[in-house]
Amino acid sequence: MAARWPSTLWLVRHGESAGNVAARLAVESGLDRIPLAGRDVDIPLSPRGAQQADALGRWFAQGKAGALPAIILSSPYLRAHDTAKRLRDAGGGDTDEVIILDERLREKEMGILDGLTPEGVAAINPEQAQFRHILGKFYHRAPGGESWCDVILRLRAMMDTISLHYSGQRVMIVAHQVIVLCLRYILEELDEAQILAIDADGDVANCSITEYRFDAHAGKRGCLKLVRYNVTEALEESRADVTTAPDPIVAARG
Repeated sequence: MAARWPSTLWLVRHGESAGNVAARLAVESGLDRIPLAGRDVDIPLSPRGAQQADALGRWFAQGKAGALPAIILSSPYLRAHDTAKRLRDAGGGDTDEVIILDERLREKEMGILDGLTPEGVAAINPEQAQFRHILGKFYHRAPGGESWCDVILRLRAMMDTISLHYSGQRVMIVAHQVIVLCLRYILEELDEAQILAIDADGDVANCSITEYRFDAHAGKRGCLKLVRYNVTEALEESRADVTTAPDPIVAARG
């Protein structure tokens, strides 16, 4: 029976971004808003984030992952796309490999809460802070934004595309923290409590690796099985800094 999933699927969170740095400083300073101009989609990698992406590419080039990805899919957000390009160009993929941008891999839309710190949400939109407390981050959707369920819905469609076009291939997805978590929810058939427990255990590190491999003997038709989660071996071996973004009350931005 032909595999209906990739032979290997790597999930990579982008390198540290200027937004991650600004958000961390804003939270530490007790600010209501993260001091960033422009659109979230255009926020670049920080210098440290660029180093992380390069380190991950070299790690793949050294054969530490066992093989190189044949297909690289990326969020269209600049920080994710640049991570994908840098790791590819550092040897983590064929240099002539086109990185495929897919809007379904974009960051969770925050709506009217975009750019606010937890303190800012409570001060500026106390009703939304209350709704989020009642509903929880899995179901809460700010006006103009998305809930985790909304993200999961588009990712289910994404996985259908991957199954249709890339079965049996080695696929890498470069995206965001919430994308890694929501794909775990889908692939491992978790429930709300289980995925929120994983989320509460700690942030997904920048340029960390989460890996699945196809197991033909699992279930009736085979499935992708988790091999490792949130692994930062590539950064540690190259002595690159390991970073995580602060996880604001409403959701992680980045």
